[in-house]
Amino acid sequence: MLAIRSGIRGLAGASLIALGCAATPVFAAPGDAATPAGVPASGPILSGRIYDATGVALPGARVVVEGTGAQATTNLQGEFSIVTPEAPGDITLLVDYLGRPPVTRVVAAADRGRDISLTLPAASGEAGDIVVTGASLLDNTARALNQQRTADNTVTIISADAIGRFPDPNIAEALQRAPGVGIERDQGEGRYINVRGAPSEWSAISVDGIQIPSVDPTTRAVDLDTLPSDIVANLEVTKSLLPYQDSDSIAGAVNITTRSPFDRKGFALTGMAGASYNQYGKGHDYRGSAAVSDTFGPDRQFGLLFSGSYSRTHRRPDNVENTWTQTANDPRVTETLFKDYDTKRQRMAGTGAFEWRPSDATHAWVRGTYARFEDDEFRDRIGILWGDGTLQAGSTDRTATYRNTRIEKQVRHRKQVNEIWSATAGIEQRLGEGTIRADVAYSESSQTYPRRDELLFRSTLRPTLSYDFGNVDLPSYSLFQSKEHLQLGTFGFQENAYRSNTTRNDELTVAVRSDLPVGDLVTFSSGGKYRERHINADEERFRDRRATAAPTRNLAGLLSDQESRNFGYELGQRFDTGLADAYFDATKAASQRRLPQSLTADYVAEEKIFGMFGMAKYVKDGTTLIAGLRVETTDFESRAPSVSRTGAVTTARGSNGYTDFFPNLTLRQAFTPNLILRAALSRAINRPNFPQIAPRVLETTEGNTVRVDFGNPDLKPTLSNNADAGLEYYIRPLGVISVNAFYKDLSDYRYTLTSTGIYNGVGGAILSRPVNARKGELYGVELNWQQQLSFLPGVLGGFGVFANYTYTQGHATFDTAFAGRSRFALPGQSKHMWNASVFYERGPVNVRVAYTKRSDYLDEINADVPGLDLYWEGRGQLDVTGSVQLAKGINLFAEGKNLTNTPGVRYFGERYRTYEYEKFGYTLFGGLRVKL
Repeated sequence: MLAIRSGIRGLAGASLIALGCAATPVFAAPGDAATPAGVPASGPILSGRIYDATGVALPGARVVVEGTGAQATTNLQGEFSIVTPEAPGDITLLVDYLGRPPVTRVVAAADRGRDISLTLPAASGEAGDIVVTGASLLDNTARALNQQRTADNTVTIISADAIGRFPDPNIAEALQRAPGVGIERDQGEGRYINVRGAPSEWSAISVDGIQIPSVDPTTRAVDLDTLPSDIVANLEVTKSLLPYQDSDSIAGAVNITTRSPFDRKGFALTGMAGASYNQYGKGHDYRGSAAVSDTFGPDRQFGLLFSGSYSRTHRRPDNVENTWTQTANDPRVTETLFKDYDTKRQRMAGTGAFEWRPSDATHAWVRGTYARFEDDEFRDRIGILWGDGTLQAGSTDRTATYRNTRIEKQVRHRKQVNEIWSATAGIEQRLGEGTIRADVAYSESSQTYPRRDELLFRSTLRPTLSYDFGNVDLPSYSLFQSKEHLQLGTFGFQENAYRSNTTRNDELTVAVRSDLPVGDLVTFSSGGKYRERHINADEERFRDRRATAAPTRNLAGLLSDQESRNFGYELGQRFDTGLADAYFDATKAASQRRLPQSLTADYVAEEKIFGMFGMAKYVKDGTTLIAGLRVETTDFESRAPSVSRTGAVTTARGSNGYTDFFPNLTLRQAFTPNLILRAALSRAINRPNFPQIAPRVLETTEGNTVRVDFGNPDLKPTLSNNADAGLEYYIRPLGVISVNAFYKDLSDYRYTLTSTGIYNGVGGAILSRPVNARKGELYGVELNWQQQLSFLPGVLGGFGVFANYTYTQGHATFDTAFAGRSRFALPGQSKHMWNASVFYERGPVNVRVAYTKRSDYLDEINADVPGLDLYWEGRGQLDVTGSVQLAKGINLFAEGKNLTNTPGVRYFGERYRTYEYEKFGYTLFGGLRVKL
């Protein structure tokens, strides 16, 4: 590995030399217009659009001027611009598009100065051809593979309609189908992604090329469960960055492309509506979406689009948590919480776009997106506080008995609202054979808790209780034989607690980019981007333990007739939600403000990033070579309240500033149009999460467990020197076999170390602090196979395969040893991730069976006790989808999700030390899709 690391650094320097005397950069922004490529001679520019027989734009088509070698690639709206020979006369275009036979088109001399429109003929229906039915999985796969094939760097594309072929309600779940992408879940739903085994915050998320800020105050990672999958046109995962892209994506950048009114000719209407049943739910869930667009004006130069999406779920997942703590007898359970959830979730989202294309040389746009996610949750909880009692002799690592334990019963009503919106305006102008583009964008996210209310009762009984982890998932607890928790008369009011959290995160972006041909074979691009982000996190906490705060009703009077049960554990009766809310509303104003907790969790931060790049792109025959350099300056300031032991409040301040250089050398070698080698040397950065470098403290309490997270203003950003290489072979009529390897040389890798100590006089508190590891590495390989098995005889030719596997390995090394360890695995890194799917599509019938799996991965490191490192158990899930075309553009579909009812499991060190065991149930969903 030392030789690899040295080679990366040497070749990174070579890319600087290759850049040479590049012109001074201006502002940077990713472009979406197709540009001429491989031009051996200058001449008139021919522009056009390519559609299928239904009027849908075909992106990623390779357009070649026969006899000259000039070629271009269509963008998402099917547009291309290509340089033609100076000599007058007719020319012949070759259009090469996977999934369809190559097509030639003669362009008459009189049409060479006009914007032309080409329509690829519909597939014939013969073996090997795509049958276009309005919801064809093969057709949508072709859209993705054609874009991947013609890209300069390593990318994975998931098209919107392909997303619709899976039961994936949000962006995170849609991305798990891509090679090398795993997801982190909350109550069974995907929330964050891990690309190539890296932490979730190592992947920046953009909408239409503009980064969106996180709604969560604790991380830069974007909560992708806030964004429904219905609003997108394309998902693009970039595995190897180019110089024009923001550098803060060590693992991979994700760009969510929303729909454009020019995605189809003229008027377009799509919609979906359906209902579902959840095994652990209550009633039925609903989901629907619609998009309408049209082009208008004398030359159809204006376009307008609106889309909307709504979903509602009502789930009751089962959950049990066990806190393990180091004792004189090795780790023992010190707290068990049985959590009975009743959760309602709503997602609403919309997009709008107005575009103006007065000619093939000018494109201007205004776009906006909005997404809202509401999580309204009641939780009944029974708690056994083993640690308040006395551990008896004879305990083992799986069984124990405690005297004088405590029993608690609690109700919590938590309502969380996430909102993300963005607005962008831009213009792109072709000037001769070059282009210039300018963007301005504003995005804002927020996370609020209108309710975070708790009411706690504690029993006067101090029973002797025991546990037995013979069944590690669902241990035996003697409480459910002795049933002290059902003696309601022994429970008295303990406390109420209220919290309100508001986090607002906004970002302003201004960007400019220019592309200018230099000679016949080289295009020079330069640009820059200014980003300014502000974040404000405010939290208030209240708690009242006075007798005057007790409810007028006793515990029994606050319960309903609904049974509360987790798995096979009989928890008694659920709280009456109406009575609980009435109590909260009546007592919240009188509850006592907690200090210093209401101050120390707050912080304000501002980050300014100014980036510039220069990039030279050389194209000849099948060779594309890109050499470039990106430079980014970062200025960060933060402040947070600080409370002394005497109660004096001051303001702690933190600041940091640095400049980093990001050289890049990227090679794309097409041995044939379908056999492509890609290799890249690049550099990337991950800046610390805002609360990690803000001088603040966040304290949370769950049961008797106190958890404290500290900021570290001296924390450094993580830098990575990257090497990527891969070989792809695109199979006719439709498919790909590829292998991609990667290596990341890390410096100042960022860890969160957890230890046990005293906080505000409370012993046994879990203390977490971010620190830098001096060095680290992450490497792996991705294998991918997708193919329509059209060579099989007869009806068997409708079968196809989607399969990918990713192996990752990595570690980081500290200068200081923790509990005898100086080398650690990387949190979020699963060694094995794979997807396997078999589909069948023939005529109007489409069926897919998919299984996705990732192996165990580290969640948190315990600096004191290696046996208490926290892991997520690997999880596999089986999903099935099917549809049948009822009429042209109208499809009836059905989906089954998590048919294996696979649980979510976290454990400490060894699998039998189960920390959290949760099940969410399977979901059956069905409905109607319309595409007109």
